[in-house]
Amino acid sequence: MRINLASVLVDDQEKAARFYTEVLGFVKKDDIPLGEHRWLTVVSPQDPDGTALLLEPSGHPAVKPFKEALVADGIPFTSFAVDDIKAEYERLRGLGVRFTQEPVDMGPVTTAVLDDTCGNLIQIAQQAG
Repeated sequence: MRINLASVLVDDQEKAARFYTEVLGFVKKDDIPLGEHRWLTVVSPQDPDGTALLLEPSGHPAVKPFKEALVADGIPFTSFAVDDIKAEYERLRGLGVRFTQEPVDMGPVTTAVLDDTCGNLIQIAQQAG
């Protein structure tokens, strides 16, 4: 068994597609119209056949209070691995990304937390080594 799809709940799929591709650097894999919304996935350019991230519409009534509670408590919805967190932090800040947590060394991992502009906090993490 392996993970082939994960999702992040976004308030605007088009805005999310721009942020996750143009800013974070993922590439679109699937973009299939499904009525009002789309089956919209992105993948890492380093692993185009790897785990896909579904930019899932956050229309269900339970989503808004859930996302608001996570953001209010500073809890990231998900985490992405990076090779050089300091360089990635500087690159993203240069693109106007707002961070709620600058890089923090936590022993085996260094993390930072950013606002994805779609209602989520996202952690980026570099393993020590």
